[in-house]
Amino acid sequence: MKKIFFTLLVALFSTHLSAKSFDNSALATHPYWLKLGHYRSTTLSNWKSEVDSAGFFLSPTGKVNPIDELNATINAFNRNQTSLQKYSCQFPARYTWLKSKIKNNWPALNCSELQAWQQIINPQGVTLVFPTAFMNSPSSMFGHTLLRIDAKDQTRNKELIAFAVNFAAEPDASDNAAMYALKGLVGSYPGKFSLMPYYKKVREYNDLESRDIWEYKLNLTEQQVKLVLLHLWELQNATFDYFFIDENCSYQLLALLQLAKEELNLTSQFNMQAIPSDTVAALRDNNLLQAPNYRPAFGTKLYHYSTQLSDQQLSDARALMQGKPLNTRNYSEQELVAILEMAYEWLNFEFYDKALNREEIAPRLTKLLIMRSKYAVPSPLSKPAKPNASPEQGHGSSRLLVKRVHNSNLQHTTNLAYRLAYHDLLDRPAGFIPGAQISFFDLETNLTDNSNTHIEHFYLLDAMSLAPDNRVFDSYSWNIKMGFDRQPSQNKRSGRFFTKGGYGKSYGNPNSVHGYVLGQLELNSGDITNQLSVGIGSEAGVIWQANNNHKLALTGNVFWLSDNAASSHSEAALVWNYAVSRNVALRSQIKYEKWHSHNTSASVAMQFYF
Repeated sequence: MKKIFFTLLVALFSTHLSAKSFDNSALATHPYWLKLGHYRSTTLSNWKSEVDSAGFFLSPTGKVNPIDELNATINAFNRNQTSLQKYSCQFPARYTWLKSKIKNNWPALNCSELQAWQQIINPQGVTLVFPTAFMNSPSSMFGHTLLRIDAKDQTRNKELIAFAVNFAAEPDASDNAAMYALKGLVGSYPGKFSLMPYYKKVREYNDLESRDIWEYKLNLTEQQVKLVLLHLWELQNATFDYFFIDENCSYQLLALLQLAKEELNLTSQFNMQAIPSDTVAALRDNNLLQAPNYRPAFGTKLYHYSTQLSDQQLSDARALMQGKPLNTRNYSEQELVAILEMAYEWLNFEFYDKALNREEIAPRLTKLLIMRSKYAVPSPLSKPAKPNASPEQGHGSSRLLVKRVHNSNLQHTTNLAYRLAYHDLLDRPAGFIPGAQISFFDLETNLTDNSNTHIEHFYLLDAMSLAPDNRVFDSYSWNIKMGFDRQPSQNKRSGRFFTKGGYGKSYGNPNSVHGYVLGQLELNSGDITNQLSVGIGSEAGVIWQANNNHKLALTGNVFWLSDNAASSHSEAALVWNYAVSRNVALRSQIKYEKWHSHNTSASVAMQFYF
């Protein structure tokens, strides 16, 4: 009897010790518990979760207090069998981790719905998917990332029927593109995780938006993948404030992936921005990336096919698309097959791209397939080659610049500049879309030789898309730029606030010699003008990419103003950029500016990307 009584005392004492350990702040501030709650430290060294759904927390103060949330969670697991069953199935990742840490006699996780979900997914691995930038959408100008859950029985042919994990904003249906961009910048949209068939995302990005896709298998074990999915189950009803620049798709996917290992920390370095290419690089730096697979976009493939046909063959393919008979001329069977395949792919692309009438187009596509089936000849059209550099091999998205400027009519200056994100037309091109520029939050200050300081410019956004015309695509180019800069006035540089945009055409090859002409409209206000002035003009330029390290550009613009003080202003610049390495570049420039007066400057700058 004494022995039984002693055993009970020991058991009660042990339980009491365990209960005390539940309040241990060390456990509540363990990195893995903080990752489970998506907690980040605030400026006052307190905690705040990035999850905004009240249902994600078991404590009323759980959003801002990880200790209270830990105690509430453990109490829910300990209350009774019904409570344990309910909350362990709602929070299986929490339950699994706490069971391993507290080492009490909690039963094994037993959730029928979760088990059925896991059996359907049948997970073995995870692949990070990176669709490249889509310049016509504000939310996709930096690219996008999502995850593909690779099943145990998956082959290359079965990849499209795997499941994809996506995090995206849920915008108001009535918002236009400008409102979408503004609300995305200030975090006015909720963001949610979703699970869907991978082929839907490939169809959306690869085909409809014609974006190349890079697929990186991740170095995670099957057990680590299961831990990630347990937390995804917990997030199925959770919402987050969605910010385009930092708390976006890429950031939240990293927050999910870092649940694979206790020691894995992927999000702490992204305090100001989380550009998709940078988040891919973060996975590379943690040795999680395997060599990527390249999935060329529909438009990329179509353009590559067109380079293998002559002008006459393309003309005959266009005639076939319009329902005209095949002109065999003196073509070989291989040439006829190439024309038929080009006609089919071209018509299929236009069907989706231009939303053509299905009843009219479907019979033509079927007819082309029947004609192609009559030739027992393998396709003579080669597939697009994999680019030399994948996105994570590009330069860092932020840039620090130190520059020395010599002016003809003004004080010489030493300038310091910082650009938050992420690429301009003269930066090292490897890993980025040719002919595309997205520069966001670009601030430059100067110190004159007589020790005066000024803000030289602040560009909130400077975006440009120079898609050239070719034999397949009739493309248009555009740019938009807004912010503050200084222009030559009487014995000084006067400031102006401005917004300008243009529309036009580009020609040539962005990977070699590339030219463009844009018609432009601008609005100006500030010291440089005594009233709001409207400018109408044009911009033109030629860019020569000699190789991956050297770029040379000659650009110019002229505007006619509705301003009595100055009837016009103009600018011309010759710029050379030399990429010393992936993240260091030397840039020199000769520039002529004219507004109320004129100035010619020569500058040399060192640029550091990170």
